[in-house]
Amino acid sequence: MATNTLQGKTIAFLVANEGIEQVELTEPWKAVQEAGGTPRLVAPEAGEAQAFNHLDKGDTFPVDVMVADADPSSFDGLVLPGGVANPDTLRTQPDAVAFAKAFVDAGKPVAVICHGPWTLVESGAVSGRTLTSWPSLQTDVRNAGGTWVDEEVHVDESGPGVLISSRKPDDLEAFSRTIVERF
Repeated sequence: MATNTLQGKTIAFLVANEGIEQVELTEPWKAVQEAGGTPRLVAPEAGEAQAFNHLDKGDTFPVDVMVADADPSSFDGLVLPGGVANPDTLRTQPDAVAFAKAFVDAGKPVAVICHGPWTLVESGAVSGRTLTSWPSLQTDVRNAGGTWVDEEVHVDESGPGVLISSRKPDDLEAFSRTIVERF
């Protein structure tokens, strides 16, 4: 990946404090860092975020800023990792839903993988957009007014800002590369 492509850019990674699919956080995070960007972990509560390797506890990661205190205008893009519990928790947190929607409304790039689109579904931000996700979310995406496709990575430019989406951990290489290219 190109180095310094994201120099001077700060990318928010919005997660719940528990239930993140670890590799869906660490791989895009590493790609942002390697491209010269500054990733920041945003979560509902201060302290740490507990990641998982599927259903097994993984590592913990320090939260940089609580979502209630995070200003979307201070970030250049947003990544929404998956894991089933992570976005299911986020979509019940009004501050988290509003934070994610603010990026879409401002036309800033948003990247979402696996179950991550649940937060965007909750915000109303998938209406009129095309995206992919873990297959079990396709009905949710359609019911929210979006179009679901089964692709390794899909880039939608039909609304304000680019929306990058991928299905699962196997898609992370293409997902991370597209984040660096498009952010």
